[in-house]
Amino acid sequence: MYYSLFEIFSIGVGPSSSHTVGPMRAAKRYLDNLRANGDFAKVARLEVTLYGSLALTGLGHGTIKAIVYGLMGLEAEAIDPEKPYVVAVERDNILHLGQEKAIPFVIAKDIIFAKDTFLPEHSNGMKFAAFDEAGKPLLEEVYFSVGGGTIARRDEINKRIAREPYNVPHQFDTCQELLERGEKLGLSISDMVLQNEVSLRTEAEVRTYILKIHQIMQNSIERGMKAKGILPGGLGIKRRAAEIYASLEEKFRQNDMDSLMIVDWINLWGFAVAEENAAGGQIVTAPTMGSAGILPAVLRYYERFANHKSPFEVEDGVVKFLTTASAICSLYRTNASISGAEVGCQGEVGVACSMAAAGLAAAMGGTNKQIENAAEIAMEHNLGLTCDPVNGLVQVPCIERNAMGAVKAVNAARLGMRGHGDHLVSLDSVIRTMYSTGVDMSNRYKETSLGGLAVNVANC
Repeated sequence: MYYSLFEIFSIGVGPSSSHTVGPMRAAKRYLDNLRANGDFAKVARLEVTLYGSLALTGLGHGTIKAIVYGLMGLEAEAIDPEKPYVVAVERDNILHLGQEKAIPFVIAKDIIFAKDTFLPEHSNGMKFAAFDEAGKPLLEEVYFSVGGGTIARRDEINKRIAREPYNVPHQFDTCQELLERGEKLGLSISDMVLQNEVSLRTEAEVRTYILKIHQIMQNSIERGMKAKGILPGGLGIKRRAAEIYASLEEKFRQNDMDSLMIVDWINLWGFAVAEENAAGGQIVTAPTMGSAGILPAVLRYYERFANHKSPFEVEDGVVKFLTTASAICSLYRTNASISGAEVGCQGEVGVACSMAAAGLAAAMGGTNKQIENAAEIAMEHNLGLTCDPVNGLVQVPCIERNAMGAVKAVNAARLGMRGHGDHLVSLDSVIRTMYSTGVDMSNRYKETSLGGLAVNVANC
């Protein structure tokens, strides 16, 4: 099933696409359904129940504020994180449903954390229930946040997405199908994605959106390199990107550079975006917010350190990078998962690393086979990566994992470009392996903060 670039790269606020953007969209959709059913005016009370990973790590991942935003009718792409929406609800115990109807809402009572209950469909489950003045149920719906901000209602979960397949010229379920189609038609992976996107909207809209998400990615790097202070959440983690940036700039001024300084710059850019995400800044899901620093860091590596002939060549490379990365993500979403709550961090940092490696190989002129090899190498060496955020915050080990994932992506792309695309393990095989590994992985290591570093770091 083809996933559009507009689905894969969405704009929202941190720190988590599955725990923040997804629940916000689910709450907003539930609100819209209340209106559609004619129940909106009757609502006197609302109750929200969070299950599994959402319940266990929702506090650290910003799920409460996301639910409030959504029930107020706010959109993830346009939210102003500086406005004190949640503070007002906590203070007054009043929720302005859809910003129109004031109802009593006590967060500590009306948002229930069912930490011991994992719904069978997915670890990130949530239930919305509305009642009238007499306590009579009006509408109850269960949603799942399946990764990258994508949601599915209970009756849609088996489809993996709440829509019918797109009518596009290039459908592909596997990378093998994608490669065969490209060879038959003489098209690059980027060409096929662009043709698919232009069949859904105008060429100008497609290019404008690609350049927009690229700009937001770069803006998040710039903000992250300048911001200082302590990240929210209680761990007392100091933002490091600004200090690293100052150090690198000083070395550059003094001409005190070494042969591995490029790695330092990539680390810096990964840190900058990941810290912005942890602080609740505006981020592009790539494919999730927990892994949102990898693609921007590798993109900036391409822009700064590749040999370009003109600004147009750079812009063309950015388009190739993001469209190719989008195709790779579509394969993971079709055949596996990008949800840390479902398959561990291999589904977030691992997929982002694979996407970035493929995108970089494409931007550098790699063949479809070299691109596939780069994507495969990147994921092969992220297999089994657990999701174990300390205190349920997208900070430790998440920030450093973004930097490491970016460096690994560059290396995977370079390895892929050194060969001719012939290799033993296919990308399709590694995607299947990633998913089966995630299914076998204990829930303790899948964004629940019940295992790994989340429980051992205090003893170190």
